[in-house]
Amino acid sequence: MTLQTFDPQTDSSNFRSALGAFTTGVTVITTDSPEGPIGIVANSFASVSLDPPLVLWSPAKASKRFAHFVDAQRFAIHVMAADQRDICAAVLGSKTAIRQVPTHLSHCGLPIIAGALATFECNFETSHDAGDHVIIIGRVTKAHFTDGAPLTFHGGQYGTFAPHHPSSE
Repeated sequence: MTLQTFDPQTDSSNFRSALGAFTTGVTVITTDSPEGPIGIVANSFASVSLDPPLVLWSPAKASKRFAHFVDAQRFAIHVMAADQRDICAAVLGSKTAIRQVPTHLSHCGLPIIAGALATFECNFETSHDAGDHVIIIGRVTKAHFTDGAPLTFHGGQYGTFAPHHPSSE
């Protein structure tokens, strides 16, 4: 294994590869729009605060779906299960693919994806400009979760997480 050193200001390809060394979970964010339900896949999700309950995610300004989400007053973030890779592929391919995904409407009209490991229904709290992305912070108004294996993303590929259980000897 060779350590590569580079200037991220001038070598965005290696910068992307270095960022890809970090394994993340995969989320699908949904909102309603004048065009109907819209979805976007993101791995830029994080918790911010327990009190008040805040989370964040960061859509790319270059995304064709950016305007739908940067102006959304409500959105739902779904932590995808290992068996939901096909949903992510469909949503990546079409902003309206969420209409063909098994969902139900939340109490406030947000599309909620069936089978997600966790869902965070959010009201827009604030946003911050961040280079070629915007950091969107949402106040969680309702959350749901269940047990299961998560869908992960590492080095440009989907995968799964298998927890290590030390043997009891």
